[in-house]
Amino acid sequence: MPTPLYVSDEVRALAPDFAHLAVEAHGLTNGPSDGSSAALLDEAARRLVRRLDGRAPQDDPHLAAWRAAYTAFGAKPSRTRNSAEALARRALADGGLPRINRLVDLYNAISVAHLVPVGGEDLDRIQGGMRLVRAAGDEPFATAAGGAEVIEHPDAGEVVWCDDEGVTCRRWNWRQGVRTRLTEDSVSALFLLERMAPMSLDDLAAAGEELAEALQKACPGARVEIGGIRTA
Repeated sequence: MPTPLYVSDEVRALAPDFAHLAVEAHGLTNGPSDGSSAALLDEAARRLVRRLDGRAPQDDPHLAAWRAAYTAFGAKPSRTRNSAEALARRALADGGLPRINRLVDLYNAISVAHLVPVGGEDLDRIQGGMRLVRAAGDEPFATAAGGAEVIEHPDAGEVVWCDDEGVTCRRWNWRQGVRTRLTEDSVSALFLLERMAPMSLDDLAAAGEELAEALQKACPGARVEIGGIRTA
């Protein structure tokens, strides 16, 4: 049974051209970053350079649309960048993309190569379905500060992904919480690819297919399912 996903009417009104695609995977094998995941990240960075052709990431039309969406719910897009823009900037910097673990490296590579926000959640840690809503402001969000887990709360009106236990990702796709993130022990995952116009639905589907193929290659025994594209 696919994980239920719900986009609230308030978010639909904020961004009528928003769409997302879910990829679910079971029987995964994760582990520390290795040569294969590093190669995926390096190739993604090369694809990004070719795509941008000298432009700054924020000047890409898709990332500009995300900046507009962030502004619409009160966020400052130059301070809290959407995940695709943040990764693209790191890919172009001297230090390059971070190495986290094999699964995170894999979906980060897809995000950079396609300039699309991609999130990965541990399905075994999600409580109930996933909902994209505008926050009341009192929802718990588990994050880390100074090496310790702390509970924060989103701003009222902020767009957040949440489950029955609390917020899983703040400011749409800016910062993921520690409770549901993919670790080296994760065996089941939900990946969410998120699009604004002018990125076409065909391009969103292509990114999802590439993610599914990469997961199958990295974890040959896994069962990977691509859900239908959901438009807002």
